[in-house]
Amino acid sequence: IPDMKPFQTLLSLCLLFVLVSCQEDSFKTKIEYPVLPETSYSYKPNWGGMHSHMAGQDLGITDAGATLGRVLFYDKILSIDNTVSCGSCHLQSIGFSDQARLSDGINNQKTDRNAPPISNLYDDNLLFWDGRATSLNDLVLQPVRNHKEMGMENMEFLVAKIKAAPYYDELFSKAYGSNEVTSARVADAMTQFVKSMIGCDSEMDRLQISGQPLSPQAEAGRNVFFGKGSCYNCHSGPDFNDRGGFFDPFFPPNGGGFGWAQDIADIGLDKEYTDVGMGVFDQELVGVFKIPSLRNVALTAPYMHDGRFATLEEVINHYDSGINKSPNLDDVFKSWDTGEAIRLGLSEEEKSSLVAFLHTLTDENYMNDLRFSDPFQK
Repeated sequence: IPDMKPFQTLLSLCLLFVLVSCQEDSFKTKIEYPVLPETSYSYKPNWGGMHSHMAGQDLGITDAGATLGRVLFYDKILSIDNTVSCGSCHLQSIGFSDQARLSDGINNQKTDRNAPPISNLYDDNLLFWDGRATSLNDLVLQPVRNHKEMGMENMEFLVAKIKAAPYYDELFSKAYGSNEVTSARVADAMTQFVKSMIGCDSEMDRLQISGQPLSPQAEAGRNVFFGKGSCYNCHSGPDFNDRGGFFDPFFPPNGGGFGWAQDIADIGLDKEYTDVGMGVFDQELVGVFKIPSLRNVALTAPYMHDGRFATLEEVINHYDSGINKSPNLDDVFKSWDTGEAIRLGLSEEEKSSLVAFLHTLTDENYMNDLRFSDPFQK
Protein backbone atom coordinates (compact mmCIF):
# COMPACT_ATOMS: atom_id res chain seq x y z
CA ILE A 1 0.00 0.00 0.00
CA PRO A 2 1.53 3.32 -0.98
CA ASP A 3 2.17 5.99 1.64
CA MET A 4 -1.11 7.85 2.03
CA LYS A 5 0.28 10.84 3.97
CA PRO A 6 1.16 12.96 0.89
CA PHE A 7 -2.29 12.28 -0.59
CA GLN A 8 -4.02 13.09 2.69
CA THR A 9 -2.05 16.32 3.04
CA LEU A 10 -2.90 17.32 -0.55
CA LEU A 11 -6.57 16.52 0.04
CA SER A 12 -6.57 18.59 3.22
CA LEU A 13 -4.99 21.50 1.42
CA CYS A 14 -7.53 21.29 -1.40
CA LEU A 15 -10.42 21.21 1.05
CA LEU A 16 -8.95 24.16 2.91
CA PHE A 17 -8.57 26.07 -0.36
CA VAL A 18 -12.27 25.60 -1.03
CA LEU A 19 -13.13 26.59 2.54
CA VAL A 20 -11.17 29.82 2.39
CA SER A 21 -12.20 30.89 -1.10
CA CYS A 22 -14.30 33.61 0.52
CA GLN A 23 -11.61 34.53 3.03
CA GLU A 24 -9.13 37.23 2.06
CA ASP A 25 -5.47 36.15 2.12
CA SER A 26 -6.21 33.37 4.60
CA PHE A 27 -4.51 30.42 2.93
CA LYS A 28 -0.82 30.12 3.62
CA THR A 29 0.72 28.66 0.48
CA LYS A 30 4.25 28.55 1.89
CA ILE A 31 4.33 26.28 4.92
CA GLU A 32 7.01 27.00 7.52
CA TYR A 33 7.88 24.03 9.72
CA PRO A 34 8.77 24.39 13.40
CA VAL A 35 12.17 23.08 14.46
CA LEU A 36 11.74 20.86 17.50
CA PRO A 37 14.24 18.75 19.47
CA GLU A 38 14.31 15.01 18.78
CA THR A 39 13.53 14.39 22.43
CA SER A 40 10.93 16.74 23.80
CA TYR A 41 11.95 19.29 26.39
CA SER A 42 10.79 18.55 29.90
CA TYR A 43 8.10 21.03 30.86
CA LYS A 44 8.14 20.11 34.51
CA PRO A 45 8.27 23.50 36.30
CA ASN A 46 11.59 24.53 37.79
CA TRP A 47 10.20 25.65 41.13
CA GLY A 48 12.50 27.68 43.32
CA GLY A 49 12.93 30.87 45.30
CA MET A 50 9.65 32.49 46.26
CA HIS A 51 7.79 29.59 44.63
CA SER A 52 9.62 26.83 46.53
CA HIS A 53 6.36 26.00 48.30
CA MET A 54 5.08 24.66 44.97
CA ALA A 55 7.73 21.94 44.67
CA GLY A 56 6.13 18.65 43.73
CA GLN A 57 2.82 20.17 42.67
CA ASP A 58 1.24 18.70 39.54
CA LEU A 59 -0.11 21.37 37.18
CA GLY A 60 -1.49 18.88 34.66
CA ILE A 61 1.24 19.62 32.11
CA THR A 62 2.54 16.93 29.75
CA ASP A 63 5.67 17.37 27.67
CA ALA A 64 3.79 16.53 24.48
CA GLY A 65 0.90 18.85 25.36
CA ALA A 66 3.16 21.79 26.17
CA THR A 67 5.23 21.17 23.03
CA LEU A 68 2.08 21.36 20.93
CA GLY A 69 1.05 24.48 22.83
CA ARG A 70 4.43 26.06 22.16
CA VAL A 71 4.05 25.57 18.41
CA LEU A 72 0.50 26.94 18.48
CA PHE A 73 1.63 29.94 20.56
CA TYR A 74 4.15 30.95 17.90
CA ASP A 75 2.30 29.87 14.75
CA LYS A 76 1.01 32.75 12.62
CA ILE A 77 -1.54 30.55 10.87
CA LEU A 78 -3.66 31.04 13.98
CA SER A 79 -4.38 34.54 12.64
CA ILE A 80 -6.81 35.09 9.78
CA ASP A 81 -4.12 36.47 7.44
CA ASN A 82 -1.11 34.52 8.72
CA THR A 83 0.70 37.64 9.96
CA VAL A 84 0.32 37.51 13.76
CA SER A 85 0.95 34.90 16.44
CA CYS A 86 0.62 35.06 20.20
CA GLY A 87 4.40 35.39 20.25
CA SER A 88 4.22 38.49 18.05
CA CYS A 89 2.97 40.52 21.02
CA HIS A 90 4.68 38.51 23.78
CA LEU A 91 8.42 38.56 23.16
CA GLN A 92 10.57 36.26 25.27
CA SER A 93 13.55 38.63 25.32
CA ILE A 94 11.50 41.21 27.23
CA GLY A 95 9.59 38.97 29.61
CA PHE A 96 6.92 38.01 27.07
CA SER A 97 5.70 41.59 26.83
CA ASP A 98 5.66 44.04 23.93
CA GLN A 99 7.85 47.14 23.74
CA ALA A 100 5.08 49.06 21.94
CA ARG A 101 2.36 50.91 23.86
CA LEU A 102 -0.24 49.15 21.74
CA SER A 103 0.54 46.03 19.74
CA ASP A 104 0.14 45.49 16.02
CA GLY A 105 -2.76 43.25 15.09
CA ILE A 106 -4.09 42.19 11.70
CA ASN A 107 -4.72 44.71 8.91
CA ASN A 108 -2.51 47.32 10.58
CA GLN A 109 -4.91 47.60 13.51
CA LYS A 110 -3.73 48.42 17.03
CA THR A 111 -4.79 46.52 20.13
CA ASP A 112 -6.94 48.34 22.66
CA ARG A 113 -4.45 47.95 25.51
CA ASN A 114 -0.81 47.23 26.23
CA ALA A 115 0.14 43.54 26.04
CA PRO A 116 0.64 42.23 29.60
CA PRO A 117 3.81 40.19 30.24
CA ILE A 118 3.48 36.43 30.72
CA SER A 119 5.06 34.56 33.61
CA ASN A 120 3.90 32.44 36.53
CA LEU A 121 0.23 32.51 35.53
CA TYR A 122 -0.35 28.87 36.47
CA ASP A 123 -2.82 29.71 39.27
CA ASP A 124 -3.99 33.16 38.18
CA ASN A 125 -7.78 33.48 38.04
CA LEU A 126 -7.97 37.15 37.12
CA LEU A 127 -6.64 37.69 33.61
CA PHE A 128 -6.45 40.52 31.10
CA TRP A 129 -6.33 44.11 32.33
CA ASP A 130 -10.08 44.09 32.90
CA GLY A 131 -10.24 40.62 34.46
CA ARG A 132 -12.64 39.28 31.85
CA ALA A 133 -11.07 35.80 31.92
CA THR A 134 -10.99 33.76 35.10
CA SER A 135 -8.85 30.87 33.85
CA LEU A 136 -6.00 30.35 31.41
CA ASN A 137 -8.19 28.04 29.36
CA ASP A 138 -10.65 30.89 28.98
CA LEU A 139 -7.86 33.33 28.13
CA VAL A 140 -5.81 31.62 25.44
CA LEU A 141 -8.25 31.77 22.51
CA GLN A 142 -9.61 35.26 23.20
CA PRO A 143 -6.72 37.05 21.42
CA VAL A 144 -6.99 34.53 18.58
CA ARG A 145 -10.67 35.39 18.12
CA ASN A 146 -10.32 39.14 18.68
CA HIS A 147 -11.16 41.05 15.50
CA LYS A 148 -8.22 43.43 15.95
CA GLU A 149 -5.59 41.05 17.24
CA MET A 150 -5.68 37.82 15.24
CA GLY A 151 -9.14 37.91 13.67
CA MET A 152 -9.91 34.19 13.78
CA GLU A 153 -13.53 34.59 14.82
CA ASN A 154 -14.66 31.33 13.22
CA MET A 155 -13.37 28.38 15.24
CA GLU A 156 -14.23 25.90 12.47
CA PHE A 157 -11.96 27.83 10.16
CA LEU A 158 -9.22 27.81 12.79
CA VAL A 159 -9.49 24.03 13.10
CA ALA A 160 -9.41 23.62 9.30
CA LYS A 161 -6.24 25.71 8.99
CA ILE A 162 -4.49 23.76 11.73
CA LYS A 163 -5.53 20.43 10.17
CA ALA A 164 -4.06 21.51 6.85
CA ALA A 165 -0.65 22.26 8.33
CA PRO A 166 1.18 18.92 7.94
CA TYR A 167 3.32 19.20 11.09
CA TYR A 168 0.31 19.17 13.44
CA ASP A 169 -0.75 15.60 12.70
CA GLU A 170 2.09 14.10 14.74
CA LEU A 171 1.96 16.79 17.43
CA PHE A 172 -1.73 16.21 18.19
CA SER A 173 -1.25 12.43 18.11
CA LYS A 174 1.55 12.62 20.66
CA ALA A 175 -0.38 14.99 22.90
CA TYR A 176 -3.82 13.37 22.77
CA GLY A 177 -3.45 9.90 21.31
CA SER A 178 -5.13 10.85 18.02
CA ASN A 179 -4.63 13.49 15.36
CA GLU A 180 -8.11 14.95 15.81
CA VAL A 181 -8.00 18.74 15.95
CA THR A 182 -10.62 20.56 18.01
CA SER A 183 -10.75 24.07 19.41
CA ALA A 184 -10.91 22.52 22.90
CA ARG A 185 -7.65 20.66 22.29
CA VAL A 186 -6.04 23.81 20.88
CA ALA A 187 -7.03 25.72 24.01
CA ASP A 188 -5.87 22.92 26.31
CA ALA A 189 -2.43 22.63 24.67
CA MET A 190 -1.89 26.38 24.75
CA THR A 191 -3.00 26.42 28.39
CA GLN A 192 -0.43 23.75 29.23
CA PHE A 193 2.32 25.77 27.55
CA VAL A 194 1.41 29.02 29.29
CA LYS A 195 1.11 27.20 32.63
CA SER A 196 4.65 25.90 32.16
CA MET A 197 6.05 29.41 31.68
CA ILE A 198 7.45 29.77 35.19
CA GLY A 199 10.53 31.69 36.24
CA CYS A 200 11.84 31.63 39.82
CA ASP A 201 15.51 32.54 39.59
CA SER A 202 15.75 36.28 40.15
CA GLU A 203 18.05 37.91 42.70
CA MET A 204 15.07 38.17 45.04
CA ASP A 205 14.42 34.44 44.61
CA ARG A 206 18.03 33.67 45.48
CA LEU A 207 17.80 35.93 48.53
CA GLN A 208 14.73 33.97 49.60
CA ILE A 209 16.18 30.50 49.09
CA SER A 210 19.86 30.90 50.00
CA GLY A 211 20.20 34.27 51.66
CA GLN A 212 22.34 35.66 48.84
CA PRO A 213 22.33 39.39 49.65
CA LEU A 214 21.22 42.18 47.34
CA SER A 215 23.47 45.10 46.50
CA PRO A 216 23.40 47.91 49.10
CA GLN A 217 21.39 50.13 46.76
CA ALA A 218 18.88 47.40 45.96
CA GLU A 219 18.56 46.57 49.66
CA ALA A 220 17.83 50.24 50.34
CA GLY A 221 15.20 50.08 47.61
CA ARG A 222 13.67 46.99 49.19
CA ASN A 223 13.28 48.98 52.41
CA VAL A 224 11.48 51.73 50.45
CA PHE A 225 9.27 49.14 48.71
CA PHE A 226 8.15 47.58 52.00
CA GLY A 227 8.36 50.81 53.99
CA LYS A 228 7.92 54.44 52.99
CA GLY A 229 6.76 53.60 49.47
CA SER A 230 4.08 51.16 50.70
CA CYS A 231 4.36 49.35 47.36
CA TYR A 232 3.65 46.07 49.14
CA ASN A 233 0.03 47.15 49.69
CA CYS A 234 -0.70 46.03 46.13
CA HIS A 235 2.46 44.11 45.22
CA SER A 236 3.02 41.39 47.80
CA GLY A 237 3.30 37.62 47.44
CA PRO A 238 5.73 35.55 45.37
CA ASP A 239 4.86 37.39 42.15
CA PHE A 240 4.38 40.85 43.66
CA ASN A 241 0.77 41.18 42.48
CA ASP A 242 -1.18 40.31 45.61
CA ARG A 243 -3.04 42.59 48.01
CA GLY A 244 -2.73 40.05 50.77
CA GLY A 245 -5.56 40.25 53.29
CA PHE A 246 -8.02 42.37 51.30
CA PHE A 247 -11.16 40.40 50.48
CA ASP A 248 -14.46 41.51 48.98
CA PRO A 249 -17.13 38.79 49.29
CA PHE A 250 -19.51 40.74 47.05
CA PHE A 251 -17.18 41.33 44.12
CA PRO A 252 -19.14 41.58 40.85
CA PRO A 253 -20.11 40.20 38.48
CA ASN A 254 -20.62 36.82 40.14
CA GLY A 255 -21.73 37.81 43.62
CA GLY A 256 -18.35 37.16 45.16
CA GLY A 257 -16.89 34.48 47.34
CA PHE A 258 -13.99 33.79 44.97
CA GLY A 259 -11.33 35.93 46.60
CA TRP A 260 -9.93 37.38 43.37
CA ALA A 261 -11.15 40.90 44.14
CA GLN A 262 -7.92 41.42 46.03
CA ASP A 263 -5.79 41.97 42.94
CA ILE A 264 -7.48 45.05 41.43
CA ALA A 265 -7.21 48.80 41.99
CA ASP A 266 -7.87 52.27 40.62
CA ILE A 267 -4.46 53.88 41.01
CA GLY A 268 -5.45 57.43 40.08
CA LEU A 269 -4.09 57.58 36.56
CA ASP A 270 -6.76 60.04 35.37
CA LYS A 271 -9.26 62.42 36.92
CA GLU A 272 -11.63 61.58 34.07
CA TYR A 273 -11.56 58.01 32.80
CA THR A 274 -10.59 57.26 29.23
CA ASP A 275 -10.90 53.49 29.73
CA VAL A 276 -13.60 51.96 31.93
CA GLY A 277 -11.46 48.91 32.79
CA MET A 278 -13.49 46.58 35.02
CA GLY A 279 -16.39 48.99 34.73
CA VAL A 280 -17.75 46.62 32.11
CA PHE A 281 -18.87 44.54 35.10
CA ASP A 282 -20.00 47.22 37.52
CA GLN A 283 -20.19 51.03 37.55
CA GLU A 284 -18.30 51.12 40.84
CA LEU A 285 -15.33 49.49 39.10
CA VAL A 286 -14.92 52.07 36.33
CA GLY A 287 -11.21 52.86 36.09
CA VAL A 288 -10.23 49.76 38.07
CA PHE A 289 -7.67 47.38 36.55
CA LYS A 290 -5.86 44.18 37.42
CA ILE A 291 -2.71 44.64 39.50
CA PRO A 292 0.13 43.23 37.39
CA SER A 293 3.00 41.07 38.57
CA LEU A 294 6.31 42.88 38.99
CA ARG A 295 8.42 39.92 37.92
CA ASN A 296 10.81 40.99 35.15
CA VAL A 297 9.30 44.48 35.39
CA ALA A 298 12.60 46.13 34.47
CA LEU A 299 12.23 44.58 30.99
CA THR A 300 8.52 45.00 30.33
CA ALA A 301 8.19 48.72 29.52
CA PRO A 302 6.02 50.54 28.63
CA TYR A 303 3.83 50.35 31.72
CA MET A 304 0.14 50.52 32.69
CA HIS A 305 -2.84 49.26 30.69
CA ASP A 306 -2.25 51.90 28.01
CA GLY A 307 1.53 51.90 28.08
CA ARG A 308 1.63 55.56 29.08
CA PHE A 309 4.82 55.33 31.14
CA ALA A 310 8.03 54.56 29.25
CA THR A 311 10.31 53.99 32.25
CA LEU A 312 10.25 52.75 35.82
CA GLU A 313 11.21 56.25 36.88
CA GLU A 314 7.99 57.60 35.36
CA VAL A 315 5.97 54.94 37.18
CA ILE A 316 7.59 55.81 40.51
CA ASN A 317 7.01 59.53 39.91
CA HIS A 318 3.32 58.79 39.39
CA TYR A 319 3.01 57.06 42.75
CA ASP A 320 5.21 59.64 44.43
CA SER A 321 3.48 62.83 43.30
CA GLY A 322 1.16 62.20 40.35
CA ILE A 323 -1.81 60.27 41.72
CA ASN A 324 -5.12 61.89 40.74
CA LYS A 325 -8.17 61.84 42.97
CA SER A 326 -10.22 59.84 40.50
CA PRO A 327 -13.85 58.93 41.30
CA ASN A 328 -13.04 55.33 42.24
CA LEU A 329 -9.54 55.89 43.59
CA ASP A 330 -8.52 53.00 45.84
CA ASP A 331 -8.42 53.79 49.55
CA VAL A 332 -4.72 52.92 49.83
CA PHE A 333 -3.97 55.96 47.68
CA LYS A 334 -6.00 58.35 49.83
CA SER A 335 -4.80 60.28 52.86
CA TRP A 336 -6.49 59.09 56.04
CA ASP A 337 -6.67 62.69 57.24
CA THR A 338 -7.94 64.58 54.20
CA GLY A 339 -9.20 61.95 51.77
CA GLU A 340 -7.02 63.51 49.08
CA ALA A 341 -4.59 61.58 46.91
CA ILE A 342 -1.42 60.71 48.82
CA ARG A 343 2.01 62.15 48.13
CA LEU A 344 4.91 59.95 49.20
CA GLY A 345 7.66 62.54 49.21
CA LEU A 346 10.43 60.20 48.08
CA SER A 347 13.90 61.65 47.64
CA GLU A 348 15.78 61.17 44.37
CA GLU A 349 18.07 58.71 46.17
CA GLU A 350 15.08 56.70 47.40
CA LYS A 351 13.62 56.63 43.88
CA SER A 352 16.92 55.39 42.41
CA SER A 353 17.17 52.73 45.10
CA LEU A 354 13.63 51.59 44.37
CA VAL A 355 14.49 51.20 40.68
CA ALA A 356 17.55 49.15 41.66
CA PHE A 357 15.35 46.88 43.77
CA LEU A 358 12.88 46.36 40.92
CA HIS A 359 15.77 45.18 38.76
CA THR A 360 16.34 42.35 41.25
CA LEU A 361 13.04 40.80 40.12
CA THR A 362 14.48 39.96 36.69
CA ASP A 363 15.07 36.28 35.88
CA GLU A 364 17.56 36.19 33.01
CA ASN A 365 17.27 32.42 32.68
CA TYR A 366 13.57 32.77 31.96
CA MET A 367 14.32 35.03 29.01
CA ASN A 368 16.73 32.46 27.59
CA ASP A 369 14.88 29.21 28.34
CA LEU A 370 14.74 27.23 25.09
CA ARG A 371 11.54 25.51 26.20
CA PHE A 372 9.70 28.78 25.74
CA SER A 373 11.48 29.98 22.59
CA ASP A 374 10.04 30.42 19.11
CA PRO A 375 10.37 27.11 17.19
CA PHE A 376 9.80 28.89 13.86
CA GLN A 377 12.89 31.11 14.24
CA LYS A 378 15.66 30.27 11.85
